[in-house]
Amino acid sequence: MSKKFSKKDKIVNNISELETQILDLLESKPKKTYSAKQIAKKLKVPHLIAEVKSHLSKLKKQSKAYEPIDGKFRLDRFFFKNEKKNPEGAVFTGKVDMTRTGSAYIATDQLDKDIYISSRKINGALNGDTVEARIFTGGRKTNPSGEIIKVLKRHTKEFIGTVFYADNRMYVGTDNSGNPFDIWLRDEEAGKVESGDKVIVEVISWPERHSHSPIGKVVEKLGKQGSDDIEMKSILLKNGFKLNFPSEVLQEVEKIGDELMEDDLVGRADLRYLDTFTIDPVDAKDFDDALSFRTLENGNREIGVHIADVTHYVREGSALDKEAAERSTSVYLVDRVLPMLPEKLSNNLCSLRPNVDRLAFTALFELDQNTKVVKRWFGKSVIHSKRRFTYEEAQEIMDRKKGDFVDALLELNHIAGILRDRRFKAGSINFETDEVRFKLDDDGYPVEIFVKERKPVHMLVEDFMLLANREVGAFINEKKSGAPIPFVYRVHDLPDPMKIADFALFAKELGFAFNLSTPQKIAQSFNRLSESAKSNPALEVLQPLAIRSMAKAIYTTENIGHYGLGFEHYSHFTSPIRRYSDVLAHRILEKNINSTYRMDKEELEMKCQHISAMERHAMSAERESIKYKQVEFLQKRAGEEFDGYVTGMIERGIFVELENILCEGLISFDSMDDYYEMTGHRLAARGQKTGRIIKMGDKIRVRLLATDLNRRQIELELLKHYSEEN
Repeated sequence: MSKKFSKKDKIVNNISELETQILDLLESKPKKTYSAKQIAKKLKVPHLIAEVKSHLSKLKKQSKAYEPIDGKFRLDRFFFKNEKKNPEGAVFTGKVDMTRTGSAYIATDQLDKDIYISSRKINGALNGDTVEARIFTGGRKTNPSGEIIKVLKRHTKEFIGTVFYADNRMYVGTDNSGNPFDIWLRDEEAGKVESGDKVIVEVISWPERHSHSPIGKVVEKLGKQGSDDIEMKSILLKNGFKLNFPSEVLQEVEKIGDELMEDDLVGRADLRYLDTFTIDPVDAKDFDDALSFRTLENGNREIGVHIADVTHYVREGSALDKEAAERSTSVYLVDRVLPMLPEKLSNNLCSLRPNVDRLAFTALFELDQNTKVVKRWFGKSVIHSKRRFTYEEAQEIMDRKKGDFVDALLELNHIAGILRDRRFKAGSINFETDEVRFKLDDDGYPVEIFVKERKPVHMLVEDFMLLANREVGAFINEKKSGAPIPFVYRVHDLPDPMKIADFALFAKELGFAFNLSTPQKIAQSFNRLSESAKSNPALEVLQPLAIRSMAKAIYTTENIGHYGLGFEHYSHFTSPIRRYSDVLAHRILEKNINSTYRMDKEELEMKCQHISAMERHAMSAERESIKYKQVEFLQKRAGEEFDGYVTGMIERGIFVELENILCEGLISFDSMDDYYEMTGHRLAARGQKTGRIIKMGDKIRVRLLATDLNRRQIELELLKHYSEEN
């Protein structure tokens, strides 16, 4: 006779499984902290909070859970399934983050801290490679140390280097900072290049033994060593980006017709009647978003966000699609763009040029008199942009209240302001930081550096892109019936309690108080800091540090919301020409407009992880190109004086960011007229003889002594400490 279980029996059964369920939850998000109440809610047992607390205490004693702050628990970073507390000998998969010295760190989701790899234990791995690493030492206060035992996937196979001969063989010595290596060119390559030539070489065979050289072939012969073109190409290659599209991709694109055909318009909404226009930077070539505005008969306003329909041309599974997925993003260096899509698409067919019909994916929003979205529509369309504005042109029309589409621009600006105010009141964080821009001569040499000015028109465009991205995420979330629909979300996690606590102590030393009581109060504190920095330049040094203390935004199928924007649902829909995440979002959204479609979640999550990784590499390349151009700009200015602010301190000296140029240089303690020692949390340095104190945020006068373009470094000399004059 079968036994019947009562409601009480089910609760007892839940309790018996509770410890396993709690541990599974902690392991699923090893870097996230939870209270007992949060865990009970997630496990759908809100009546068992006391039992959850008991199990958490037990797991803590077993060194399976860790309590960084009272009442908040996370997975102990040295506990893993089927492993003892001490993970020595444990093997983990992660990506290589190489340092300039040749050592590396392995970033893995399974560990709270990255694994440190000394240069002797790299075993042939390169920056960005996916590897297996074995831990051999570890401790709570330091990064665990280990060695790389296997390269699973190479991040890049093309390198820049110089041809040389050794032992009657031809090699290319790579320009791989911190971890250079040689590539053997077989005899058939010998006639293509000569010793001393600068070349791009592709590795066609990696050796099984780390002591052997990989085999390569010459892809391109370059100009003279040290030219800007070579340096920019080198930056792209070492960050894992291919410089050219494969022949099969170009052949596929060549077959695409240059004109729209009637078949292209089948099933599309004809929106060519709308007053539609684009607003972009003056040097932009790919216009992937356009706006339209009209007042409806009922008095409501309709705003159209029209996005280039990239998926019409980039067919799923094609060679073009696979290449776009691999690249994942366009890369924007100071003097060039490496596009995700070939030029025929990015700058022509997919670009929403004025005065021509273009295929789009449109989001229409009807807003009532209270600026609330009361109706939305998503669908494929054909549009006709009637005007291409630069940011400067649109802003001038708004300022003068005269010109093309002046009424639409002014009304859009008014609505954007309301949406922005509402967003900040709801918890959005103002992460605005100075953005450096360059004026280059015909040879690409920087002749002027300036800080980009953010005007209302920039924020206008940004606010409507945010609206579209938020509403797309909300639409997919609301559409679910039963199981959620796997989708590409752009998420931003809550701040790490320990990181934000450290930052708050740092800010307090500079006279700024942070409220850490709730995530909402933390967001408000960030906004107060941003506002205070406008009148107190010394606080500006905190802004980049504040951003570093926050979690990084990523792409994932797990919708945890976007903390920085204060949105529960957020995706990326508005830039498919330059982001593959948006291409995926378009495909999934289209299939869910009139029916329900679920992509395999695990497959989609893997795509999200790759896109997030490539985004980080693109940002790294962009930052490196900026630093290169900053140092290049200063090369001929040795001996000149500049004002700057103290932005950091190390044992060797003080980092100073030059005003307006935003380039950071080092004043060595050895060059100063006193012996300085750092105090507190590296926030100040005190001279032993004079008692002079130099602290973070201080304004000082410096002289440029020297520049090192290869290392992207500048050396400064202290001339004047302005705070001593007050």
